[in-house]
Amino acid sequence: MKTIFQVLLLVLLLGACKAGKNYTGVDLVVPGAFQASGEPAELADADSVNTLDLAKAGDANLEWWSYFDDPLLDTLIRSALRYNRNVNIAAERLLQNRYALRLQNAELLPKIGAQASAERGNFLFNQIGQVNELFIAGAGLNWEIDFWGRLRNLSDAARYNLLASEHGLKSMQLSLISDVAATYFNWLQALEELEIAERNLALRDSMHRIIVARFDEGIIQQTDVDQSNILKNIAAGAVPRFQRKSVQLENALNFLIGRNPTRLPKGRSLPELAVDVDTDRFSPVELLENRPDILEAEYQLMAQYARVGAAKASRLPTISLNATLGIITDDFRNWDLSNPLWNIGGQLMGPLFFWGQLRRRVDIEQSSAFQQLFAYENTVLNALREVEDVKVEITTLNQEIIAAEERRKSALNAQYLSGERYTQGVTSYLEVLESQRQAFDAELALVQLRQSLLSAHIRYFKVVGGGPLSENGSTQTN
Repeated sequence: MKTIFQVLLLVLLLGACKAGKNYTGVDLVVPGAFQASGEPAELADADSVNTLDLAKAGDANLEWWSYFDDPLLDTLIRSALRYNRNVNIAAERLLQNRYALRLQNAELLPKIGAQASAERGNFLFNQIGQVNELFIAGAGLNWEIDFWGRLRNLSDAARYNLLASEHGLKSMQLSLISDVAATYFNWLQALEELEIAERNLALRDSMHRIIVARFDEGIIQQTDVDQSNILKNIAAGAVPRFQRKSVQLENALNFLIGRNPTRLPKGRSLPELAVDVDTDRFSPVELLENRPDILEAEYQLMAQYARVGAAKASRLPTISLNATLGIITDDFRNWDLSNPLWNIGGQLMGPLFFWGQLRRRVDIEQSSAFQQLFAYENTVLNALREVEDVKVEITTLNQEIIAAEERRKSALNAQYLSGERYTQGVTSYLEVLESQRQAFDAELALVQLRQSLLSAHIRYFKVVGGGPLSENGSTQTN
């Protein structure tokens, strides 16, 4: 018995060995800061960081939509987070990986099973004789000693997959929130465009009636009537186009929140939803610590490193212990516990000639690790690009809106004045037509820019991994 315990102790000590290299992080060169909004691009100071030294927080605020202070938007997003099918799939994938981790961790433990058998015949114990009965009941144990860390590496891979799926779920939620908000703003844009089109149609119809009356009195020519009718029907054609657009976007919203198409109450207008967000709050390093798709990619890389270690350990011998404890009797009514049946042993198995198969498996896993490394670096590069893109987009859209507001104001004023001049016979109807067209285009352009700015703010929250937090951890509002 003492020898057995010595063997077990030696097994446990040797089990501390682990094939493969531990994950040492990824060395990255990232900008010290993002470019100042609206400033010309220049070579930014770079910092060298190792991802192992970064706090994988992933705790940026996902409830950034509260910036817009719209109860309908809040309701839609909360419904989407609960009922959207893609998010539910991601949640189930997370649960599946949690089960996989428990399953893999169990491989490190001894496996105990029970067995029982009953025999009757004249050929027992390899001897022919009289008819006898034999009953056996017992339990068996089998335990693979993880000498080289194959099972521990697989357990690490399962744990990293679980962490990756947690951030994958958060990334999916972040994308869903962004999609709902962007579709919602597009829907509000369509409603405002419809309102502008209906108002423009009413104006042109009223003007057309005046022109027809003046034609009937012989004051103007037929060409003015025809041109007015053309302009009125252009406006009439815009109304159903925007109606179609608004209904389709409404259906898209219902799909995102996981319900059948239904009519929605109108929320706030686009100008009421305007926000002022500090786009210089996040640094590139904080992006690496908070953006969920970056964290997901790194945990997938860590899982692949662990699989490389498991593949290397598969090339080394495996040792397993087995034991049996039971009772044997030839009379089912009499189970004598004084003379138990038992055995204990071990097994050593190692590859000899596998013709390079095990080596090639290591090479395959190593190649997958390189692929995962490149994918992680690509995710980081893309994240930095997206932040820079959206920062300059927000800055330039604000500038465009200022110009568009002035344009709309002047176009509406010109439309009014040209109408007055035409009724007084001072100018031709061509001037009226042109001023109405410009006013209509100016109103639509301003609505489009306002929606684009709101959508740019949405993309900003998405590309930085969620809304920033205030000092006390609550949502920062403006």
